[in-house]
Amino acid sequence: MATALVRIHPRAATLELAPIAAFPGFRALLWSDDGLYASRGYSLYKTSVTGRDINWKPVAHFSMPLLRSLTSRMRFTSRLFRDGFHALATLRSGHLIAAVPGAILTLPPGENAFLVSHRIARGTRPLHIAVTPDDRIFFGEYFDNQERSEVHIYTSSDCGRSWAIAYTFAPGEIRHVHNVIFDPWQGCLWILTGDSGPECRIISASCDFARVETILAGSQQTRAAALVPTREGVVFSTDTPSQQNHIYLLDRSGNLETLAELSSSSIYGCAAGSSLFFSTMAEPSSTNTAEEVRLYGSAGGAHWENLLQYKKDRWPMRLFQYGNIFLPDGLNRTSILALTTCAVSGADLVTSLWTVQTE
Repeated sequence: MATALVRIHPRAATLELAPIAAFPGFRALLWSDDGLYASRGYSLYKTSVTGRDINWKPVAHFSMPLLRSLTSRMRFTSRLFRDGFHALATLRSGHLIAAVPGAILTLPPGENAFLVSHRIARGTRPLHIAVTPDDRIFFGEYFDNQERSEVHIYTSSDCGRSWAIAYTFAPGEIRHVHNVIFDPWQGCLWILTGDSGPECRIISASCDFARVETILAGSQQTRAAALVPTREGVVFSTDTPSQQNHIYLLDRSGNLETLAELSSSSIYGCAAGSSLFFSTMAEPSSTNTAEEVRLYGSAGGAHWENLLQYKKDRWPMRLFQYGNIFLPDGLNRTSILALTTCAVSGADLVTSLWTVQTE
């Protein structure tokens, strides 16, 4: 998940987004020091994003079975089968770690073909991958888990070559893990779990899991999948179909502040330079009735604006995915926002780049 350079303050600056370019078929995955990574099917690309001259250079690919290779080439079958890369992380060693349906992949430096390093036993893939400064890697199990069996967080300390269980939630504790995020200011991991009652937790843990502390829990307002660490605290959005959704600041003293209301559930957040962004899904319920996906942004954390919105397309959401705006992980020091729209009219599976302007 993204880390923010922004400092939370009450300055009510206005945000505007100016379009730079759009790339059909690409999914933005990760910002790193050397640019923006995005995928197209099971191929990975990178661009330095300098000015308006965007040149995608091939990085590597992953060879899937023939059926997946075929379905990933067409927009609707790709949505139906949840094809492509879903998460990416870079290590100081130069390795890349990725999540695709059914597997965690590793790409050693200098290679151009990803290798499977871990098979996903339950569910299809984690939503995000976390990395600490010493190249320890973490992801949590995300699967249906109707029976509420035990849930694991996995780790690797050898650049993704092997994986072990770092922590286990006992049967009945949670349904699944939504996200694991490294916090560089506190030097800890934040773990977000769901989905009902006390299963909804925001947890702080030491990177060796010697300390695991539930900070917030027990309601749909602690059900979250997106969290961005900042100097002043962590900013997170809620992911509930049964209540009004919000953006919150949990400061370093443990105080919780409501920053904004959201039109529907939110599972992606990021920062671009000194600005924060969260997106919403088109996941209609009796409480959240919005049929649009929206992008909310703030220059300082106090004043939030609905900057973009897209109409959900006509294809059934349970088969062909909820309308959504995917936001990339990583530390983005630029004033450029990258986003990928999915299952929306006129911009399905399109990555667009925007210049972030403040007034």
